[in-house]
Amino acid sequence: MSVLARFAVTALSAVPAAGAWAEQSSVNLQTPVTSVATEIYDMHTLMMIICLVIFVAVFGVMFWSVFHHRKSKGAVAAHFHENTMVEIAWTVIPVLILLGMAWPATKTVISMKDTSNPDITIKATGYQWKWGYNYIKGEGEGIQFVSNMSTPQDQIQGRAAKGEHYLLEVDNPVVVPVGKKVRILLTANDVIHAWWVPALGVKQDAIPGFIRDTWFRADKEGVYRGNCAELCGKDHGFMPIEVHVLSADKYSAWVADQQGKLAATKEDPNKEWALQELVAKGEQVFAANCAACHQADGKGMPPAFPPLDGSPIVQGDKAEQIKVVMQGRDGTAMAAFGKQLSATDLAAVITYTRNAWSNQTGEAIQPAEITAALN
Repeated sequence: MSVLARFAVTALSAVPAAGAWAEQSSVNLQTPVTSVATEIYDMHTLMMIICLVIFVAVFGVMFWSVFHHRKSKGAVAAHFHENTMVEIAWTVIPVLILLGMAWPATKTVISMKDTSNPDITIKATGYQWKWGYNYIKGEGEGIQFVSNMSTPQDQIQGRAAKGEHYLLEVDNPVVVPVGKKVRILLTANDVIHAWWVPALGVKQDAIPGFIRDTWFRADKEGVYRGNCAELCGKDHGFMPIEVHVLSADKYSAWVADQQGKLAATKEDPNKEWALQELVAKGEQVFAANCAACHQADGKGMPPAFPPLDGSPIVQGDKAEQIKVVMQGRDGTAMAAFGKQLSATDLAAVITYTRNAWSNQTGEAIQPAEITAALN
């Protein structure tokens, strides 16, 4: 075993087990709950120790030299030229240190990229500013939902005390079973996002037009939180991720409950809705998806977020508004909701905006019209 390898083993044996310091200190990495996160934590600890030893050695020699060879002691600078052994040493030793650091880093990166043979596959799509999830393999196949931050606006605007999980809580968390390999397929609908949950050892960019993937296998039940780690726009800081790791039995119960809800809420796309029904449903959809930018009173925040109250698009031809809501607007923060919301939700929210505030068109947009536009 090389000197560097023996040093690494000694150093790691002298520090607490992975995660122990994270539990003891609020300034360390989060406590790891996956094998990859544990490797990351151990590698972080090793690199810090190596850097600390080099720091102490270099500055120790430097300050010792300055003190013992100061002019007041009559020290005279030596005159010498090349020293082959010294030059070989200060070249070979750093190379060995870098190789010793590269080995655990390479091993961890290879582990992070091994997404083969997953038990569950979930597609995560980044939107401005929320996550859409679709379970496409495993026990929960077919489950899909959109996950929005659920921190109340009163807390965000300083009208109420901050909650325990301020800006890190969502209405629909990702739920997975403990001990199962979960593959996450990542893409984005608008700009680059990033799916980052530190305790799971996962951080991967979600890029429009591309599918990236990552994985984790949680060894411990619990709730683990993260964020979008890319500067993805105005509400970048309001795009949290929440993962619930449950026992196998609890996960099966959650799957059954979700599938029951999907079956119960499945709507006939050809149903003719009454105007007031659409307005009532649309108000809820607007609050969850549109109010953050256009405001609850429809006044918006010009110029970035134009008002909907009195808007010529909202009060004009319904086909144009349907197109804008479904496809978004290039070069603006207006997202394309055609892939995020159901035909019924789209019909409801468009109907609501056309009949709320001072907008009183009296028009009801039916789901069948949205389906026709989508096709």
